[in-house]
Amino acid sequence: MRWGLRFRLLLAFVSVTLLAVAVTAWSSARSASAALVEATERQLTGVVAERIGAVAPQLSYPPDQESLDRLRSAVGPETVVTYGQLSSVGGDRTGLVTGALRDAVRTRGRLVAQRIVAAGRPWLLVGTPVVVTAPDGGRSPSGIEVYSVFPLAEVERQVDGLGRVAVGTAAPAVPLAVLLAVLAANSVLRPVRRLRDTARRLAAGDLDARSTPRGADELTELTVTLNRMAGSLQASMEELRRMQADARRFTADVSHELRTPLSTLTAVVEVLASAADGMAPDARESAELAITEVHRLVRLVEDLMEVSRFDAGTARPRVEEVDVADAVRECLRARGWSDRVELVAAQGVRVPVDRRRLDVVVANLVGNALRHGAPPVRVTVSAAARQVRVEVTDGGPGLPDAVLPHVFDRFYKHDAARTRTPGSGLGLAIARENARLHGGDITAANAAGGGARFTLRLPRDPEDG
Repeated sequence: MRWGLRFRLLLAFVSVTLLAVAVTAWSSARSASAALVEATERQLTGVVAERIGAVAPQLSYPPDQESLDRLRSAVGPETVVTYGQLSSVGGDRTGLVTGALRDAVRTRGRLVAQRIVAAGRPWLLVGTPVVVTAPDGGRSPSGIEVYSVFPLAEVERQVDGLGRVAVGTAAPAVPLAVLLAVLAANSVLRPVRRLRDTARRLAAGDLDARSTPRGADELTELTVTLNRMAGSLQASMEELRRMQADARRFTADVSHELRTPLSTLTAVVEVLASAADGMAPDARESAELAITEVHRLVRLVEDLMEVSRFDAGTARPRVEEVDVADAVRECLRARGWSDRVELVAAQGVRVPVDRRRLDVVVANLVGNALRHGAPPVRVTVSAAARQVRVEVTDGGPGLPDAVLPHVFDRFYKHDAARTRTPGSGLGLAIARENARLHGGDITAANAAGGGARFTLRLPRDPEDG
């Protein structure tokens, strides 16, 4: 489960706030509880000391049983008073007096308090020796020890009440923390959303998109950086478009300007070709080379002009209903490839295309297979509900993995040694442009049994393209 930035900010803010409130409330309640217990302990020990002080001067020393009973009654109901073998016990809780408390009273010779928990309830034990004051002010132990037991249940209830008060005090902080978290998250996420929207517009191609910087924090610096990046990208893209437009215009202009001299040159080489048989061998070889290169130059210029039309967006197909099998068969027959290429196609597979452009595509794919592949070369025409496929395969070694991504690039020849081959390096690029002009496409791959496989896909309905 992926949590958004807003949720994480809210969760972090609320968690920190609640933790701070909880720690503060717990600390306050604990301090107040400790202070309450200590105050109660001081009060009770003070009461014991005060009551003993009021009765002790009236006792006889050494004390008898009556004196011990009198002292016990004065101190409180849950009290035990001892003197040697004599003792006076009152109440049922005096058995809670611990040996540790008795030892501490006898060792220290002063009042000692001890808190214990018995039967699930808190108790305060107070023990003290009775000291006799002589007429001259001297103080000496009388041998009498007093131990009292006081319940702390009421104090415990007060402590619990303090805890509930702390929780009740902290509870209103929760909605307040959520409200503050929402406000803080909105203030942080608002510029983030603006940056996101700007980035989306840039990704969609709107290079004029910008965000307005607000404030002087890190998000403002990020906004300024994004705006600078967008400006730099826009300038680069404009320069790239200008250079592309210049290159296309240059190609179109050069191709157009070459047509007239090439027409003249073509007429000359035709005359030269008709007279080549009567030339000396060396002269005939030079003439044939010149004829070949002129024809190659003419094809290159024609290809460049076709590419220029695609780039300028002026290429328009003249669509008609065409039987694909007949069109492929005619393409092979016109180029003398019928006996070199196997055609597997059913009749009646019709598709709306520009017949001339379909001929160019098939000729490029088959010619590429014959030049760079190996027999058998096969053309398969098949039809589906929404498209027609023309697949050209050969029995050659196939296309290297490094070549596959570039086979449709303009002027690309994967074998650098073939710089003098008849092809211009534009044939497959023009074939794909023609396919896309009809709403289709061409893909290149290697067949399962070896050899290259080029697949032309054309939609049966132009609106599906």
